[in-house]
Amino acid sequence: MNQTKSDMTKAMILAAGQGTRVRPLTKRTPKPMIPILGKPVLEYLIELLARYGVKEIMVNVSSNHWKIENYFGDGHRWGVEIGYSYEGVREHGEIMPKALGSAGGMRKIQDFSGFFDETTIVLCGDAIIDLDIHAALLEHHAKKAMASVVTLAVPDDQVSNYGIVVADREDRVTSFQEKPKTGKAKSNLASTGIYIFEPAILEFVPPGVEFDIGSQLFPLLAEQGLPFYAQRRTFNWIDIGRVSDYWSVCQRVLRGEISDMRMPGKEVRPGVWVGLNTRIDWNTVNITGPVYIGSGSCIDSGVTIEGPSWIGHGCTLRKNSTVVRSTLFEYTRLSETATFNEVVASPQYCVDRHGHTTYQGDESTTLRWGDARA
Repeated sequence: MNQTKSDMTKAMILAAGQGTRVRPLTKRTPKPMIPILGKPVLEYLIELLARYGVKEIMVNVSSNHWKIENYFGDGHRWGVEIGYSYEGVREHGEIMPKALGSAGGMRKIQDFSGFFDETTIVLCGDAIIDLDIHAALLEHHAKKAMASVVTLAVPDDQVSNYGIVVADREDRVTSFQEKPKTGKAKSNLASTGIYIFEPAILEFVPPGVEFDIGSQLFPLLAEQGLPFYAQRRTFNWIDIGRVSDYWSVCQRVLRGEISDMRMPGKEVRPGVWVGLNTRIDWNTVNITGPVYIGSGSCIDSGVTIEGPSWIGHGCTLRKNSTVVRSTLFEYTRLSETATFNEVVASPQYCVDRHGHTTYQGDESTTLRWGDARA
């Protein structure tokens, strides 16, 4: 049987960043492990690659690396093979995480084993996408590209939020602009952090140093006039750059706006899904979907939940408390009459949709919540 282009493609998922802009969500959790509908963002990427027949996947890891490795293991549950490359240094006798940059991490893997001996698709581990990988690979090979960057057209008033790719009429990349001011952008093509590389590209990355794909490798390729192309594609690209982005993503997903992302649990009322072993006072609660209530959660009398809202497993909403368009991580407990409006909350912290964080025990706030296990 002849192999398809996807069968002959490997993948690299970039998962070594610290996710500082998404704290406190990433204080104890790697950014790719932030959950959407109860599943890590990284899992959606692995499922996507598996659907397109990309079965050999390397993941570079660093901060809290064990949480990624323990969850995904060797990848057999998803029908793929997953390998890991740890990035860190020894300082004062301790092993400390130290990312090598997106390109530097790939060069480390290549120097170690020569893994990248086929066309490789590179994905950032902190975004959910539904890209047609087969079509992207076909275009890459048709143009005989050494490197391709997948782009999305963004509104002119939003170019300052992105790395902008400038390309000629044949879509050959000529230059980059990092978050240009409105009116100064030479293009409206935003880099999505999705790349396709031929093995020879890694020869341009110096070994043993921190080196970035977007800010260092790509300008080098453009300057040398190599066959480096931008692809203009239309697809869902949901980037979780900040806490406010995460809140917005959860709202979109719960509303069913993203394909192939299904609500778990059982739909017991229109727009209301529940997991196993829940206790809900259905005669007195006021729940307006879309809402998910996780396994082991307890919803007391008089509680109001307005969707889109996600109540993680093991949560407790005490009498007459209110949740409005919010995401509660597992084991979050709301006190009686407490109101959580457009927030992301855990037993330790509460972040509003604009990114302002309040920590549990802060006496300056009127919010009252805690750990349901306490």
